[in-house]
Amino acid sequence: MRGSGTEVTTSRTAHGVLGLGAVGTLRRRIGQGDVGSLPIVVGLAVIWIFFQTQNSNFLTPRNLTDLLLQMTITATVATGIVLVLLLGEIDLSVGSVVGLSSAIIGVLLVSNQVPLWLAVGVALLVALAIGCAQGAIASYVGVPTFVVTLAGMLGWLGVQLWVLGTTGSLNVDDPAVSFLFTSYLPPALGWLAAFVVVAAYVGERVNSNRQRQRLGLSIEPWHELLVRPALVGLVILIPVAVLNTWRGVPVAVVTMLLLVGALHLLLTETTFGRHVFAVGGNAEAARRAGISVARIQITIFAICSLLAAIAGFMSVSRSFGASTQTGSGTLLLEAIAAGVIGGTSLFGGRGSVWSAPLGALVMASLANGLDLTGQPPDIKYVVEMVVLLVAVTIDAMTRRSRTRSGL
Repeated sequence: MRGSGTEVTTSRTAHGVLGLGAVGTLRRRIGQGDVGSLPIVVGLAVIWIFFQTQNSNFLTPRNLTDLLLQMTITATVATGIVLVLLLGEIDLSVGSVVGLSSAIIGVLLVSNQVPLWLAVGVALLVALAIGCAQGAIASYVGVPTFVVTLAGMLGWLGVQLWVLGTTGSLNVDDPAVSFLFTSYLPPALGWLAAFVVVAAYVGERVNSNRQRQRLGLSIEPWHELLVRPALVGLVILIPVAVLNTWRGVPVAVVTMLLLVGALHLLLTETTFGRHVFAVGGNAEAARRAGISVARIQITIFAICSLLAAIAGFMSVSRSFGASTQTGSGTLLLEAIAAGVIGGTSLFGGRGSVWSAPLGALVMASLANGLDLTGQPPDIKYVVEMVVLLVAVTIDAMTRRSRTRSGL
C-alpha cells in the first residue's frame, strides 16, 4: 500500500509539473487577469508581419534603426508617465517640460556659451523643481493632479516661449550634443552589452528564486526559469545581430534602455518601489500602514519631470536645435498611449516601466509602417485610436477579472 501511495503521489507530482507547464500556467494567469506583456508582444509581432508583407523594407536593418530612434524620445517621456500611472495619477505637463528643457539648453548653449554639462544641469534642476512643485500642490493642497498638470502644461509652454524669445528657434551645432543621436556602438561592444544584459536578467531570476525559497514562498517553476531567459536572450540578441549589419546599436537607444533598467530596479528591488505599488493599489491603506503617501507622490512627479528634461535634451540632439514646436504636437498623447498600450493599468498599482518602451515601439511601428505603405496622416491617427481603445479595453477587462478572482 505504501508503494502504491508513493506511486500515486509521484504521479500527481509529475502531472502537476507537466500539466501545469507553460500552457497550464498561461491559462491560470489569463483566468486571473494576469496576462502581463503577452498582448503587446503578440500585437507587435502581428504588426511587424503585416507591414513586412506590405513592404519588404520594413524589417531591414536600416529601417529598424530609424524605427528605434523614432521611438526613443517618446519612450523616455512614457517611462515617466508610467511611474505616475502606477500611482493612479496623470501628468499632462510633460510635453511642455520637454519643450522648456530644450529651450533652456538651447539658449544657454547658443546665446550664453555655457558648457554643455551646466546647460543640461540647469534644465534638470528646473524640471526637478517643476515636478516637486506640482507633486506638492497635489499632495498637500489636494488639487487633482489632472488639474495641476493641466495648468502646468499651459504655464510651462508660456515659459518656453518666453525663454526662446522672438527668434522662436535656435540651431545647436555642438558635436557633443548631436553625439547622442548620431553615434552607434561598435559591433563587439553591442554584443558585449547584450550578453551582459542577458546574464544580469538570469542572475536576477535566480537570486529572486533563492530569496523566495529562503522565505518559504513559492518559487518560479523550472520551465519558466529556463524559458524566460531564453526568450529574453532572443529578444535582445536577434535585434543586436540585425542592427550590427547596418551601423550598430544606436547610443540613444542604449541610453533610454539604461534609464528604464535603472527605474525597473528602483521599483522592484527597493522599499521605495514597494511603496509606490502600495500607494497605487490603495493610497488610504498605504497611509494607514505608515507610508508617506505625499513623499511618494512628490518623488514620482519629480522623476517624471526629470525624464521629460532628459527627453528635451534628446530632442535637441536629434533635431540639432530647439524651437517652439519641441515637445508640442502629439508627444504627450503618444507618451500616455504608449504606457497604456504597453500594459500599465490606468487604475494604478499594476504595471512595469518596461511597458513604456514596448508601447512606444508599437506606436513607432504603426507610424513607420503606415508611412512606408504611403498612408495619409488621418489613417495613422485612426489606427492609433483603435489600438489605444483595444489596450484600454484589455486593461478594464483584466481589472474586472482580477476583482472576480479576489486578487
